[in-house]
Amino acid sequence: MDITAYKLAQRFGGTTEVAGQMANPQIMAFLHADAKWPEDDAVPWCSGFVNYVCKLLGVPRSGSLRARSWLEVGVPITLEEAKVGWDVVIFNRGGSPDPTIIDGPGHVGFYAGTDEHGIIILGGNQSDTVKLSHYPKKDILGVRRLYDE
Repeated sequence: MDITAYKLAQRFGGTTEVAGQMANPQIMAFLHADAKWPEDDAVPWCSGFVNYVCKLLGVPRSGSLRARSWLEVGVPITLEEAKVGWDVVIFNRGGSPDPTIIDGPGHVGFYAGTDEHGIIILGGNQSDTVKLSHYPKKDILGVRRLYDE
C-alpha cells in the first residue's frame, strides 16, 4: 500500500489540544520530535505536526517548529501544480509578506485542494485541532513539493 504524507496526516484528524494545564500527549510527541522546550500544547504546533508526519514517512522535513522553515524544504512549485498528498503550503500569518523572512509568523499544512473559499489545508493547530481549514490565496508565501510519487 502506498501512503502519502496527506493520507498519514488524515489519520491524526481530530487530535486536539487539552484545555487547562494538561497537554495532549500526541501533540507533545509532534512537538518533541524536533524541540524539547515546549512544556505544553499551548504553543504553535502546525510545523511540529507536518514534521512529525514527514519524519514517520522518512521524507524531507524542516526539523523546525517555525512554519516558514518549510520555505527551505523540497522544491518550490506553483499553486496550480500542487497535488493533494505530495505538497505543503506555507502562509503568512500577520508578519511580513516577504518569504525570505524565515523567522516571521506563519502557518503550514498539507495541500488539500482549492474551492470558492480559498486554499484547503489539512494541518495541525487549526483552531487547536488537526483538521481541514480554508486559507486565503493572498496569504500564500510558498508551495513546496516535498517528494515525488
